[in-house]
Amino acid sequence: MKLSYSSRRSLSVALNSVGLLASICAFGTSYWCVGTHKVVKPACLSAVRLQNCISGNGSLPQNTSLHQPVQYVWETGEDRFTSRYFHTGFWYSCEEHGNGVKCRSFIQLTPESELGVLWFAIVSESLFIAFLSFGFLLMCLELLYSRTVADTLKISSFAAIFTVLSGLLGMVGHMMYATVFHVTVSLGPKDWKPQSWDYGWSFHLAWFAFSCCMVSAVTSLNLYSKIIAQLKYARRIEESAIPGPSLVIDPEDAPFLWQRSIFSLEGSSGGLKGGRDEAAPAPGKSASFNISLEEEEEAC
Repeated sequence: MKLSYSSRRSLSVALNSVGLLASICAFGTSYWCVGTHKVVKPACLSAVRLQNCISGNGSLPQNTSLHQPVQYVWETGEDRFTSRYFHTGFWYSCEEHGNGVKCRSFIQLTPESELGVLWFAIVSESLFIAFLSFGFLLMCLELLYSRTVADTLKISSFAAIFTVLSGLLGMVGHMMYATVFHVTVSLGPKDWKPQSWDYGWSFHLAWFAFSCCMVSAVTSLNLYSKIIAQLKYARRIEESAIPGPSLVIDPEDAPFLWQRSIFSLEGSSGGLKGGRDEAAPAPGKSASFNISLEEEEEAC
């Protein structure tokens, strides 16, 4: 299926815009990694047990009299723990409690040895979004303002370059964050270490944005190369239509070509002179030839 030039330009702009929106959404959300934490169960889990339960320090809960029956909970081993769902991003790590969601800064949870890598990932993601936005603006400018072929080529080339750079920076940012999270799982705080985890929808959305970005860049480069090939082909046809040979001289190479032509003319003139001298008969030979003819006449 062949697409026209305008269709390819529109497709490139659409892919760039989808990648830009997906990258912004992924970078701002905290669902890059999801999983469960293992935490110790509280003394009283529900409101029903709260009425008939004594906490570990031996104090009675409020609105409880000494005449009410008391239920003691004896839980050991794995029964003492419960699992809590959590989700983590660049900025926050949130845990779901019974009463709501509690969030902590992921930068504070990261070990000090990995803070530099985390900030490098944050800068890469920010530049990814910035370069992708600039490439999107250039592509829109190419659609709206393209008076000459030269302007179209310049805008298309710059848009492709910025889009490729944004994709590379986004790939680096994604990989760096995954590395930081792996280290934080091993060396992070004990009350945060996940029991099981996996990549969330924000992580997959970020890689989807990277894919859209690279496809948009390839489409822009394909358009650029196609325009260049068409221009070369049109120029070749135009040169073949001219009967005489056409020579295009660069102004910077004009002095060099002038000196070269002078040297070639001098060499050719020297060769011609030498050829004429060699072609002329030697004086001695012509004289001997004339003398031999006179002798033959006298003999007759």
